[in-house]
Amino acid sequence: MAISPKLLNEGEHVVVSTRTHAKALFGPILVLLLTLGVATFLSVVLSDRVDGTTSSALLGVVWLVALVVIVWWVVRPTLSWMTTTYTFTNRRLMFRSGLIAKEGRTIPLNRISGVDFEINVTDRIFGCGTLVVSDASEQGRVELHDIPRVEEVQKVVSEELHRLAHGGRNDDGT
Repeated sequence: MAISPKLLNEGEHVVVSTRTHAKALFGPILVLLLTLGVATFLSVVLSDRVDGTTSSALLGVVWLVALVVIVWWVVRPTLSWMTTTYTFTNRRLMFRSGLIAKEGRTIPLNRISGVDFEINVTDRIFGCGTLVVSDASEQGRVELHDIPRVEEVQKVVSEELHRLAHGGRNDDGT
């Protein structure tokens, strides 16, 4: 999950690196189980009621549709989850996603004006939440949904922003 060191500038180090909570995979897992269950059920029903080449053709169609559903609603979101990272360094916030076609966004820490979090009931159960990064850009705020241990991440990033605002010194002057 850590970002490649070649993406970091000299003197830059990772403060926090994370991805969306694994709860984002619950939907794809449910789709996988339902698809396999329905395809298996239809295979058994078709095998019992239809004979010959018609049965083979229908079974092929059932499993082809199942494969398309699995690729689109299971494999694609899983790969997206696996290849998307959010990394705070001592200088910037980086979003990176993609396996073959890559996409990224960078926000310098000195443009970030605040880091907040929101946790709803479901998030509390899973130990995650939404990290809200306010910046000086046209968009104004970026919401990172389902961040694991969001309160800890918010605290670490806030400390880094505070350190940056004070020229690398802590409150005690060190």
